[in-house]
Amino acid sequence: MPSTPLKIAVLGIGMMGLPIARRLCQAGHEVHAWNRTRARAQPLADDGAQVHDTAAQAVAGADIVISMLENGSVVEDVLFAQGTAASMRDASLFIDMASIQPSEARDHAARLGERGIAHLDAPVSGGTVGAEAGTLAIMAGGKAADFERAQAVFAHLGHATHVGPHGAGQLAKLANQMIVGITIGAVAEALLLVEKGGADVARVREALGGGFADSRILQLHGQRMQERDFAPRGRMTVQLKDLRNALATAAEIGFDAPITGLFEQLYADSVAHGLGDLDHSGLFVELASRNAMA
Repeated sequence: MPSTPLKIAVLGIGMMGLPIARRLCQAGHEVHAWNRTRARAQPLADDGAQVHDTAAQAVAGADIVISMLENGSVVEDVLFAQGTAASMRDASLFIDMASIQPSEARDHAARLGERGIAHLDAPVSGGTVGAEAGTLAIMAGGKAADFERAQAVFAHLGHATHVGPHGAGQLAKLANQMIVGITIGAVAEALLLVEKGGADVARVREALGGGFADSRILQLHGQRMQERDFAPRGRMTVQLKDLRNALATAAEIGFDAPITGLFEQLYADSVAHGLGDLDHSGLFVELASRNAMA
């Protein structure tokens, strides 16, 4: 049990929100949960959480509110159109762990600040495996004092780093997703090349291990490609959203990102070809199709 249990609301009980809320329940905090489709949040009742019909009900009286919603527009709607921000108590802390645009995070922080509510943008990397194990990489933007206050939550979820002011956490996540999406493409194309050329893909992956080409993507996503296991952990549609957010942010600040632009088109083609619900390593399927490979 934590020394001082907190009242925590978790908004958005999906692939990531569910294990995050569950870990906070298991840590002894008082958890209140809301999801647009209530049935997806209901299993948390078995962990001791209280499930609510509206987000406004879930956040009432909470010390900390965590958002794991789909995108920035949804976050804005839930906060300001559905009355959620108005239901939060003064001096509470809103931690947005969804992946949204930095400009959206700064806007939400300013509008919440006018209500006396603190804000951190704290997107994560590590997928459902990291969420379940409490090993997420958490990239937080906002005030240092609010970051320290959030450690009571972050300690149960993974390792958090304060990377700068409001919006900086989202910038860090965009950098993460640029590297992940581009590297998945590099690994997929390389493995398809050696497969088409007649080499043993498993042995090639083994040979590359420990060299400059080695990476977590090669090991984890490369194995999925080798085994043709594209069950979604992080969906193609989410990877595409993140790359588009990166390009939008680049345009805002006058930065040319041609490599990200190329991969945005590749993921967009994949989604257009019906692969959107695959794991993002499913870019392998798109590239295999282009080369008439099964």
